[in-house]
Amino acid sequence: MVGYDPKADGRNISNFEAAVAGSVSGLVTRLLISPLDVIKIRFQFLSFEILTEVVHRASVHDARDFSVHFVCGGLSACMATLTVHPVDVLRTRFAAQGEPRVYKTLRDAVATMYRTEGPLVFYKGLNPTLIAIFPYAGFQFSFYNSLQRVCEWVMPAEGKKNGNLKNLLCGSGAGVISKTLTYPLDLFKKRLQVGGFEQARVTFGQVRSYQGLLDCARQVLREEGMRGFFKGLSPSLLKAAFSTGLVFFWYEFFCNLFHHMKKADR
Repeated sequence: MVGYDPKADGRNISNFEAAVAGSVSGLVTRLLISPLDVIKIRFQFLSFEILTEVVHRASVHDARDFSVHFVCGGLSACMATLTVHPVDVLRTRFAAQGEPRVYKTLRDAVATMYRTEGPLVFYKGLNPTLIAIFPYAGFQFSFYNSLQRVCEWVMPAEGKKNGNLKNLLCGSGAGVISKTLTYPLDLFKKRLQVGGFEQARVTFGQVRSYQGLLDCARQVLREEGMRGFFKGLSPSLLKAAFSTGLVFFWYEFFCNLFHHMKKADR
């Protein structure tokens, strides 16, 4: 089970091992899905384990509650996002440019963006990103653990035999649910991140300019309707199902591996 659980079946790993498991799960998943965000996933799993343990030791709530997992998951994702947001902005800019290419290398992109738009350019879209990532990650962790409980209730015996498959399916389900619920905010974030970059996108046709999050939401609703909030949802759901499912699968796998290795040494 992801997160601190005082009633877990004897699995006891250190914070360092949780960080390693999060790092390796992120690395394996991103090698399979996307070669970025490894650092973000490492921080997110480590901080989530620490936060849920703090809640348990403070005896405020049961550390396994849906609300606790939602808040701790959201906070851990926000902390991780702050560390990697500049990389996310660079990735979006590279993907958004047309021909001829504005940025030829990563170093050129960093230097050009800093010179022409200032240091705050690397945190464009941060507000909608944090607003989006908190519920997205919160829903991921809380729905993952809720789906785990449902599986244990529906098939308690089979769940232990097919634990790896259960982790993969519950992670995929949590990814799809959380992505669907928060997708509009992700769309706003990406549109704001390419702001000030319109000259490189003229070959794509109509280029829009937004003054902020609320202005972006108003323009999308006025010009594209409610469906505009969910443009590109299908491929995002597919990616979320695979990436989230694999992250939780590998994280649980390596946590259990560390646990069994420690038991074997005793």
